[in-house]
Amino acid sequence: MFEEIVSGWVIVIEIVGALIMIVGAGFALVATVPAMRRPEARGKAYERLRRNVGRAILLGLEVLIVADIIRTILVDQTPQSVAVLAGIVAIRIALSFSLEVEIDGMWPWAKWRAAAAQSPDGRGE
Repeated sequence: MFEEIVSGWVIVIEIVGALIMIVGAGFALVATVPAMRRPEARGKAYERLRRNVGRAILLGLEVLIVADIIRTILVDQTPQSVAVLAGIVAIRIALSFSLEVEIDGMWPWAKWRAAAAQSPDGRGE
Protein backbone atom coordinates (compact mmCIF):
# COMPACT_ATOMS: atom_id res chain seq x y z
CA MET A 1 0.00 0.00 0.00
CA PHE A 2 2.73 2.47 1.02
CA GLU A 3 4.82 1.63 -2.05
CA GLU A 4 1.84 2.20 -4.35
CA ILE A 5 1.16 5.62 -2.83
CA VAL A 6 4.81 6.67 -3.07
CA SER A 7 5.03 5.32 -6.63
CA GLY A 8 2.00 7.41 -7.53
CA TRP A 9 3.60 10.52 -6.05
CA VAL A 10 6.85 9.81 -7.87
CA ILE A 11 4.93 9.72 -11.16
CA VAL A 12 3.29 13.05 -10.26
CA ILE A 13 6.71 14.58 -9.49
CA GLU A 14 8.09 13.28 -12.80
CA ILE A 15 5.14 14.82 -14.66
CA VAL A 16 5.75 18.12 -12.85
CA GLY A 17 9.43 18.00 -13.88
CA ALA A 18 8.52 17.42 -17.52
CA LEU A 19 5.85 20.14 -17.41
CA ILE A 20 8.35 22.61 -15.96
CA MET A 21 10.59 22.04 -18.97
CA ILE A 22 7.76 22.19 -21.51
CA VAL A 23 5.92 25.19 -20.03
CA GLY A 24 9.16 27.03 -19.23
CA ALA A 25 10.41 26.63 -22.79
CA GLY A 26 7.01 27.71 -24.11
CA PHE A 27 6.96 30.84 -21.96
CA ALA A 28 10.53 31.64 -22.99
CA LEU A 29 9.58 31.34 -26.65
CA VAL A 30 6.44 33.44 -26.29
CA ALA A 31 8.35 36.13 -24.39
CA THR A 32 11.00 36.25 -27.11
CA VAL A 33 8.71 36.58 -30.14
CA PRO A 34 8.14 40.36 -29.82
CA ALA A 35 11.87 41.05 -29.62
CA MET A 36 12.59 38.73 -32.57
CA ARG A 37 10.35 40.88 -34.74
CA ARG A 38 12.72 43.85 -34.29
CA PRO A 39 15.94 43.36 -36.29
CA GLU A 40 18.06 45.41 -33.86
CA ALA A 41 17.00 43.25 -30.89
CA ARG A 42 17.28 39.79 -32.48
CA GLY A 43 20.78 38.98 -31.20
CA LYS A 44 19.97 39.72 -27.57
CA ALA A 45 16.54 38.09 -27.89
CA TYR A 46 18.12 34.85 -29.08
CA GLU A 47 20.61 34.88 -26.19
CA ARG A 48 17.78 35.55 -23.72
CA LEU A 49 15.72 32.70 -25.24
CA ARG A 50 18.63 30.25 -24.88
CA ARG A 51 19.25 31.35 -21.30
CA ASN A 52 15.57 31.04 -20.31
CA VAL A 53 15.09 27.66 -22.00
CA GLY A 54 18.27 26.45 -20.29
CA ARG A 55 16.95 27.59 -16.92
CA ALA A 56 13.67 25.74 -17.50
CA ILE A 57 15.57 22.58 -18.39
CA LEU A 58 17.79 22.90 -15.31
CA LEU A 59 14.81 23.30 -13.01
CA GLY A 60 13.00 20.37 -14.62
CA LEU A 61 16.10 18.18 -14.26
CA GLU A 62 16.35 19.04 -10.56
CA VAL A 63 12.74 17.98 -10.02
CA LEU A 64 13.33 14.73 -11.93
CA ILE A 65 16.34 13.99 -9.72
CA VAL A 66 14.09 14.40 -6.68
CA ALA A 67 11.67 11.83 -8.13
CA ASP A 68 14.50 9.37 -8.78
CA ILE A 69 15.84 9.76 -5.24
CA ILE A 70 12.40 9.26 -3.68
CA ARG A 71 11.78 6.16 -5.81
CA THR A 72 15.10 4.61 -4.84
CA ILE A 73 14.91 5.43 -1.13
CA LEU A 74 11.28 4.58 -0.48
CA VAL A 75 10.23 2.07 -3.14
CA ASP A 76 13.04 0.10 -4.74
CA GLN A 77 15.84 -0.45 -2.23
CA THR A 78 18.12 -2.84 -4.06
CA PRO A 79 21.83 -2.44 -4.81
CA GLN A 80 20.97 -2.43 -8.50
CA SER A 81 18.46 0.43 -8.10
CA VAL A 82 21.00 2.43 -6.08
CA ALA A 83 23.58 1.92 -8.84
CA VAL A 84 21.06 2.99 -11.47
CA LEU A 85 20.18 6.06 -9.38
CA ALA A 86 23.86 6.94 -9.08
CA GLY A 87 24.23 6.73 -12.85
CA ILE A 88 21.12 8.79 -13.50
CA VAL A 89 22.13 11.45 -11.00
CA ALA A 90 25.66 11.60 -12.44
CA ILE A 91 24.32 12.05 -15.97
CA ARG A 92 21.82 14.70 -14.89
CA ILE A 93 24.48 16.55 -12.89
CA ALA A 94 26.74 16.56 -15.96
CA LEU A 95 23.84 17.88 -18.05
CA SER A 96 23.05 20.54 -15.45
CA PHE A 97 26.69 21.56 -15.26
CA SER A 98 27.07 21.85 -19.04
CA LEU A 99 23.80 23.79 -19.32
CA GLU A 100 24.93 26.19 -16.61
CA VAL A 101 28.20 26.79 -18.46
CA GLU A 102 26.24 27.32 -21.67
CA ILE A 103 23.86 29.80 -20.00
CA ASP A 104 26.50 31.82 -18.13
CA GLY A 105 29.27 31.50 -20.69
CA MET A 106 31.86 30.66 -18.03
CA TRP A 107 32.89 27.97 -15.62
CA PRO A 108 31.07 28.16 -12.28
CA TRP A 109 34.31 28.68 -10.39
CA ALA A 110 35.18 31.67 -12.62
CA LYS A 111 32.09 33.68 -11.62
CA TRP A 112 33.83 35.42 -8.72
CA ARG A 113 36.59 36.61 -11.09
CA ALA A 114 34.01 38.04 -13.48
CA ALA A 115 32.22 39.77 -10.59
CA ALA A 116 35.52 41.21 -9.33
CA ALA A 117 36.40 42.48 -12.80
CA GLN A 118 33.05 44.28 -13.08
CA SER A 119 33.19 46.05 -9.71
CA PRO A 120 34.78 49.52 -9.55
CA ASP A 121 37.22 48.63 -6.77
CA GLY A 122 38.14 45.27 -8.32
CA ARG A 123 36.96 43.30 -5.26
CA GLY A 124 33.53 42.26 -6.57
CA GLU A 125 31.58 44.20 -3.94
